[in-house]
Amino acid sequence: MRFFLSITLLLFASVPVVAQSAPNTTSSYPIAGVHPDQRPEGAPITREVQRTKDWEKRFYQGVSKPYPPHLGAADQGNWYTPFSRAGMKGPYDLRGWHQTGKAPKENGKSRS
Repeated sequence: MRFFLSITLLLFASVPVVAQSAPNTTSSYPIAGVHPDQRPEGAPITREVQRTKDWEKRFYQGVSKPYPPHLGAADQGNWYTPFSRAGMKGPYDLRGWHQTGKAPKENGKSRS
């Protein structure tokens, strides 16, 4: 009886997977990853990097001069970068994004 139930459950569980595995080939929109070695025809191309006036200030937030070259500011394009956005609060805020004018605390004591 247990074997029969196991087989029945296995068959019913596999029906939705089989039904969803057939790809919809009627779409004219390119599907990412089908041909990873080829760029889809008509895909947008970045021709220049667009930066706002305060981009460099935000990128180097909390970094003292002279700026270290290994941060790669010259290599940043029009994509997401964690260097120009606030991250975690508390002891992990190494660049001071979340400071409210108070001195950062270390182990419950104020740094001086």
